[in-house]
Amino acid sequence: MVSGGTYGTEDIVHGAGYGRAILILLLTPLLWSLPTAFMIGELSSALPYEGGYYAWVRRAMGNFWGFQEAWLSLVASIFDMAIYPTLFVVYLTRLFPWFAEGHRGWEVGLVVVAACTLLNIAGVRVVSTTSLWLFFALSAPFALIVVLAPFKYGALLHAVTRPTTSKVDMIGGLLIAMWNYMGWDNASTIATEVERPQRTYPRAMLVAVAIVALSYVLPVAALWMTGLAPSAWETGSWAEIAGLLGGPLLRIGLVIGGMVSAFGMFNALVMSYSRLPLAMAQDGMLPRVFARVHPRTRAPWVAIVVCAAGWSMCLGLGFERLVTLDIMLYGGSLMLEFIALVALRLREPGLPRPFRVPGGLMGAILAGVFPALLLALALVHGADEELLGMNGLLFGVLIILAGFAAYGATLAFSKRRRNLARP
Repeated sequence: MVSGGTYGTEDIVHGAGYGRAILILLLTPLLWSLPTAFMIGELSSALPYEGGYYAWVRRAMGNFWGFQEAWLSLVASIFDMAIYPTLFVVYLTRLFPWFAEGHRGWEVGLVVVAACTLLNIAGVRVVSTTSLWLFFALSAPFALIVVLAPFKYGALLHAVTRPTTSKVDMIGGLLIAMWNYMGWDNASTIATEVERPQRTYPRAMLVAVAIVALSYVLPVAALWMTGLAPSAWETGSWAEIAGLLGGPLLRIGLVIGGMVSAFGMFNALVMSYSRLPLAMAQDGMLPRVFARVHPRTRAPWVAIVVCAAGWSMCLGLGFERLVTLDIMLYGGSLMLEFIALVALRLREPGLPRPFRVPGGLMGAILAGVFPALLLALALVHGADEELLGMNGLLFGVLIILAGFAAYGATLAFSKRRRNLARP
């Protein structure tokens, strides 16, 4: 749910160069991922509930902010989930340019959405097993790159590559790194389907931070040794780079791996996001139809289908724009989670916490400082993006205000339903 392998890191090198890209990839998990993993570790071990972060914020701060947490997460998911079919098509067209013509790429994206929808309706065990094997498959080509690169020391210094179209600068590269390292809270929404969540979540979070960081840094550092110019990098260019390093077979392996990565990430995140409407419906904050589950697999099939329809709407917006909008909206929900961490420390000091953020109350407060600073940078950068004829920052503000209105509509709906139920 956090990482689909090294894919999607190319624009970081293009925008920042090798040295600064590696520095970004090393510092981002320390300033962004590790504090988030600590926070998720404490809250998921203390409150392993269906709906995860939505349930935490609702318990700490009440129904209104719980609803806003779910609202921001679901709206952010519309942009986040469109990224993975977009990446799938980007890598597919590297192998078969025919798919870039007309609406074919958009149609392929829809097929990815439909396939993952069906897999998720089949149940959580199918999704988890599929994702595990996909991870090993997509990691294999990058392991080969790390092995081959030292034997090509300086060999690609004057390599001829096709012109790139990327306009990502260093700040854009940092935002893409933040996107590559975010999503730790997504695993919390399926806590009731995890064995021994109090023990499992904290351990998995901390180990995964190290694994993800290594999977990003090692292949980039290996390519630095070859002398390949940073200007040769852009989204999807791992395929051409692999071809220069290891020939056509490795290039094909990277392309297939990129498609596997995008498919696997989308597949796992469908499982996470679809549990939010389920939990909200069980709490009476959404219509009861969203609480319907498949009789055999117990998968929330109505929530999965409705969410899939929303995710399909943003296919084709472009990788960088989707990332910027995703981080802006996701950031709001993440900050509510850090506030909930502190609020629960104050309101429920006796709550059993098998895992705690180190440093007592001050440690819990300081955990959110660096993520907040990085998100402030994302907001400034987001003002340069446009959607529906307005800048990205204004669009984000309107989304937040729409969440307030949606909560009012939900209250009115619930009140009307209670009145109709009275004899």
